[in-house]
Amino acid sequence: MNKQNRFLPTTKEEMKQRGWDELDVVLITGDAYIDSPFMGIAVVGRILEDIGLRVGIIGQPDINSDVDIKRLGEPKLFWGVSGGSIDSMVSNYTATKKFRNDDDYTPGGKNNKRPDRATLVYTNLIRRYFKNTVPIVLGGIEASLRRLTHYDYWSNTLRKPILFDSKADYMIYGMGEQAIIDLGLYLKDGKDVRTIAGLCYISKEPVKEYLQIPSHKECLDNKEKYIDLFRAFYDNNDPMYSKGLCQEVDGRYLIQNPPSRYLEENEMDKIASYPYQRDLHPYHAKDGKVKALETIKFSIMTHHGCWGECNYCAIAAHQGRTIRTRSEQNILSEAKHFTTLKDFKGIISDVGGPTANMYGYECKKKMNLGTCIDNKRCVDAHRLCRTMKVDHSRNIKLLKDIRAIPKVKKAFIASGIRYDFIAADKNHGKEYLKEIIDHHISGQMKIAPEHTSDEVLHHMGKPGKQSLIEFKKMFDDLNKESGKKQFLTYYLIAAHPGCKESHMHELKQFTTHELKINPEQAQVFTPTPGTYSAVMYYTELDPFTKKKIFVEKDTLRKERQKEIVVAKKSFCKTKQNSTSGMQG
Repeated sequence: MNKQNRFLPTTKEEMKQRGWDELDVVLITGDAYIDSPFMGIAVVGRILEDIGLRVGIIGQPDINSDVDIKRLGEPKLFWGVSGGSIDSMVSNYTATKKFRNDDDYTPGGKNNKRPDRATLVYTNLIRRYFKNTVPIVLGGIEASLRRLTHYDYWSNTLRKPILFDSKADYMIYGMGEQAIIDLGLYLKDGKDVRTIAGLCYISKEPVKEYLQIPSHKECLDNKEKYIDLFRAFYDNNDPMYSKGLCQEVDGRYLIQNPPSRYLEENEMDKIASYPYQRDLHPYHAKDGKVKALETIKFSIMTHHGCWGECNYCAIAAHQGRTIRTRSEQNILSEAKHFTTLKDFKGIISDVGGPTANMYGYECKKKMNLGTCIDNKRCVDAHRLCRTMKVDHSRNIKLLKDIRAIPKVKKAFIASGIRYDFIAADKNHGKEYLKEIIDHHISGQMKIAPEHTSDEVLHHMGKPGKQSLIEFKKMFDDLNKESGKKQFLTYYLIAAHPGCKESHMHELKQFTTHELKINPEQAQVFTPTPGTYSAVMYYTELDPFTKKKIFVEKDTLRKERQKEIVVAKKSFCKTKQNSTSGMQG
């Protein structure tokens, strides 16, 4: 079996097939091992393999015995630990803290293999069975967004940086592609890893040249100090100018080195071209299918990053606010490769990224100077920055080239699309939407206005309802021109900070009279680490003005907000008077 046609090992037998007696790196994840460019642990494994290291992966180890954690033996260089593709607490609990029975990343779909706070549990598992072992390095979204003092919704507390709660040695934050290369090579060569960009560690002494941010105790004692800490966290994510951060925690210091550099286009192409098997490892397959694989198996990631900066979303903090794209040639090569695989039926599930229509353009000022700070954004609830020139032309050509590939019957766009950017592109926006309507959806298109109240949208960092009205008209007109009967579906959020029941009645009236629908679903807001909305939820303050805002924290009233918008029309009409004396 050659290198181009196999998974990374997850058993001793697979190691023997490669002629390996030991591994340099063992990676632990809260997901089943799917070898795909959409799975962070697989990408990290392939990157380390590419620089000549021997790597193995253990997915969803049994935490009640040593059977799984000892399966590959002790690595020579380091352990890598990730909670998985989703924060384990988000994966395990609903917004109202009810346990989820299903897990899309677990074989068979039953949520019985991912522990709460998986990153901490797996680190403790290693320490239990491997005393005085090689360094344990945290990574992935769960650790990355908890690297400083952070609000934890599930315990309703401010928790310490995750390195203090865990027994790990280091953490790589953000996407970490270059940092993981540096880490592997530094440890192999015996160099001090504490100089690596994109790395966090604990120190007995502060790093004086780094930005000294509020201590953990200051954050506990003063909510405004926590806001100051979060703004430092958020504003120091761009590798072009960001400072290192230093936070005192109980007499020691969390040191966050400046972020690792972004990848160039050719590097993005290289990582996307690794020999991923695009399947579930046979070790897990015996336990059943993994639902997530259905979505990602034949999907194409075109870019990383998002500058939309919705306040409830952590993508900007984790992936960055600058778009990094793959080349058209590399993307087309991936699509052509799909057609050679025996189980490809001609359907590409998705062509996109965090926001599908950010591919192929960026702000020239940002590319030279980095992202703006002091809450100066590319887009917010009120406007699109004049230096951000939205241009869908490159995206349109890419989509046309993909659907021209023989044996590709349909290429869907399942990633989110910012509808306000379509209207902002006076030259190609309408053409892009027509391309989507005619060729890349089937019956419906999902968009995420989330709300229609200007006050709530302001706190969300989302555009006003007028852009939604204009987009819907354009969508309906283009469908009529094409002779299609397709419709829009809407993602809506209840109980976001700043949202009262009166705002939900306002949303209900809008969906009834303007959109002419009765929404079938809405989600209750979940405060997740790494987001401004979570800061609002905890502090009950606007983090930009530090003025008091309303935050609904009662579970039943959160559900009530949701019920208002999803109920039948008659419910809204008959109930509105009875609730008029309540909030708002």
